[in-house]
Amino acid sequence: MNDSTHPTFHVRDVPVYGDAILAPMDGYSDWPFRSLCRELGSAMSYTEFVKVEKILSRSKEPAKRLYFTEIERPITFQIYGDDPDLILKAALKVQELNPDIIDINMGCPAKSIADRGAGVGMMPSPLRIARTFRKLTRALRVPVTGKIRLGWDKNKNYKLIARIVEEEGGSLIAVHGRTREQRYTGNADWDAIAEVKSRIGIPVIGSGDVKTVADIERMKKHTGCDAVMIGRGALANPWIFSRLDREQVSPAQVQDTVRKHLARSVEFYGDEDGSRLFRKYAVQYLLMQTLTRETRKQILKPMPSGEFLEMLNQVYTVTA
Repeated sequence: MNDSTHPTFHVRDVPVYGDAILAPMDGYSDWPFRSLCRELGSAMSYTEFVKVEKILSRSKEPAKRLYFTEIERPITFQIYGDDPDLILKAALKVQELNPDIIDINMGCPAKSIADRGAGVGMMPSPLRIARTFRKLTRALRVPVTGKIRLGWDKNKNYKLIARIVEEEGGSLIAVHGRTREQRYTGNADWDAIAEVKSRIGIPVIGSGDVKTVADIERMKKHTGCDAVMIGRGALANPWIFSRLDREQVSPAQVQDTVRKHLARSVEFYGDEDGSRLFRKYAVQYLLMQTLTRETRKQILKPMPSGEFLEMLNQVYTVTA
């Protein structure tokens, strides 16, 4: 639980209050959703990952992905790439935006990323990871952290990588208890997270299969990890950060969060894109399986945010 007087752990010199954190998710942990989860109790914020080449180009995408408000601190910028020199250049550039922490993504299993040696594609190259962390921790003023998986099915080298991250100056490691090939299927291996925690001295965040409030404590007890990262489990239930399971959330709370999220999405992306991008969250929030096929179709139809909100209000009147 969050205790505003004593930090739960430190990322080098950055205090973190709380033990449940929204996982960085491409296409989901954007500013509107992330800031909402932070208000509901997520202990810190991780941005969606940004490709280092995009940071070093004239693309406007990084600025959008790395946008944050002061209330979100500690804020972690997550970046990815396959070349230690380019990763360093990009990290130095985004450090000027004043994040609290910079994180290297070594866990994304997407083919387009892993096959080019980035994300979890970095894990079969321990020396490249060592070079990356050595360069970054020597050159940056902010702490550097990493997020990994267990490795690839044929080479589960998570213990080696965790040790390298620590030895080369990394300040924290987050471990998703699945291999590259598992992606998001099968069970997460909490024993492996426990192994990492028992072997290194820097904080460890455990990730994988945390779907209920009870799972937060179970994972902490099982692995000894300092905090728990929640990804897909937070999409239908961002209230998990307030220690509420989905069935404990009242229709009024859902409605309030939906209104807030839609307003933020429209403010951030503009009316058309804001309502379009919000629909994937609305599908989760409204527990679509409880709605008729016709209502589901209505929710997924493009419409201005005002009309959308009106239609959601009607859905609530029927389902509340």
